[in-house]
Amino acid sequence: MSKTSFLQGAMVLTVAGIVVKILGGANRILLSRLLEGEGIGLYQMAYPLYILFLSIAGAGIPIAVSIMVAEQTAKGNYSGAKRIFHITLAVMTLAALGCGVAMAFGAKALIAYGLVRDDRAYLPLLVLAPALTISIVTCCFRGYFQGLQLMTPTAVSQMVDQFVRVCTMLALAWLLFPYGLEIAAAGATFGAVPGAAAGLAVIAFLYYRHSRVPLPADEGQFAPCRAVSVIRRLAVLAVPVAAANMLLPAVASIDLFIVPQRLEAAGYTIHEATTLFGYLTGMANGLVQLPTILTISLATSLVPAVSAAYSKGQTDLVLKRAHTAMRIANIITVPSCCGLAVLAVPISQMLYATPEAGPAICVLSISVFFIGVQQITSGLLQGMGHTAIPLLNMAVAAVFKILFSWHLTAIPWLGEVGAAWATNIDLAVATILNLYFAHRLIAYHVQWGYVARLFLSAAAMAGTAWFAYHGLLLFLGNTGATLAAISSAGAVYLLCLFLFRAVAADDLRRVPVVGAKVSSLLGRLEK
Repeated sequence: MSKTSFLQGAMVLTVAGIVVKILGGANRILLSRLLEGEGIGLYQMAYPLYILFLSIAGAGIPIAVSIMVAEQTAKGNYSGAKRIFHITLAVMTLAALGCGVAMAFGAKALIAYGLVRDDRAYLPLLVLAPALTISIVTCCFRGYFQGLQLMTPTAVSQMVDQFVRVCTMLALAWLLFPYGLEIAAAGATFGAVPGAAAGLAVIAFLYYRHSRVPLPADEGQFAPCRAVSVIRRLAVLAVPVAAANMLLPAVASIDLFIVPQRLEAAGYTIHEATTLFGYLTGMANGLVQLPTILTISLATSLVPAVSAAYSKGQTDLVLKRAHTAMRIANIITVPSCCGLAVLAVPISQMLYATPEAGPAICVLSISVFFIGVQQITSGLLQGMGHTAIPLLNMAVAAVFKILFSWHLTAIPWLGEVGAAWATNIDLAVATILNLYFAHRLIAYHVQWGYVARLFLSAAAMAGTAWFAYHGLLLFLGNTGATLAAISSAGAVYLLCLFLFRAVAADDLRRVPVVGAKVSSLLGRLEK
């Protein structure tokens, strides 16, 4: 392993993210077909809570550790960076054990107090407790490597985790289905345990190999890192980051607490409400998250890169990296937003064998653009050490989410689509606030002219997709027409990127492996 550049690190994580999402997407499709809407609804009543608890206890750790390690290595204090990791690992291992026990014993309380509406979700909640403990420990290793800008260990552990998780989920769901839907859903959720264990084993092994290589000599004299100071700094950085990261799964948990109840208020039965909840969270939410693979990777790689530059006072480099990350992110999120909106129902039919998730997918497609901007700006703010700002912004946005979910979901003709609109409003508010503070703190601004050219290209792409699908539907059927529409629309989008000059040549040159060749080809075409 060797230190990677900002964009190289993002590419490594993006490749891993694609593999993870492909496996997760295949798992979601097959699991949806096996368990159907009601079974997926039970699964989604447990799994978002697991993600929520993991965010509370462990999601802030990788970011906090990566910031502290990046700061120390930027100063040349390599021994101090390693000591920070050792202290963090010891503290968080104890915390992880406590969190696992608390989740196991708290499962019944969640149902008893009505936080989980269906008591059949008890077993899925219970079996996720060991996965919580293991995943928190893994977060410490990932933060250390990311702080060193070594993204390969994180990428490999994520892929192994997901592969083992998916195989176990599908196998157990299929084997246990004859024993009832509740048991099958519990078996599916248990797949998170061996997956997390495999991910931890891989990254621990990579750390063992890494630790056998002697550290570079410290570039100066540094005071030893005191455990109390490290823990205090960890808390200052990790708690706001954890709380901010928690709010995304917390939004899903808001849906869990509000949507089924308000669907019942709109006149649906419990089973109908569970099915519609499955369409929204198990199908639509999962699909609209796919385009954000790149933005998550960019934000993760951006944090230590910004932290290292900001600690040296290199403001221009911070802005340059932030602009690059945002431009590359928008190249993916803008067309994804438009394409999903146009082909929502056909894609739902093709992937999930039902068109019923289409309306929710169509509405939630708007959130793809907001998620990308929100993630990049959060990475920028966190890398500068302002970890509390994204938390406050998302907390304000969550209030809008609660209010609109409560009112819109109870409207009979909206149903679960009302909850989707509430999610869009939530993300729009968080994004606007992030942009405001980024501009105020470091004079960051979105390059709106560039974004406008991307949307113009995406509009041409979306029109192509609509005409291609409806023109070919009678001849190729839904699946064939959908795939043909996506392919033709993608070609039109790439062509329009060059026609409207929506691709920055400098960004192309900096993309690892293929960037220089594509940039050179573009230069020849423009002559």
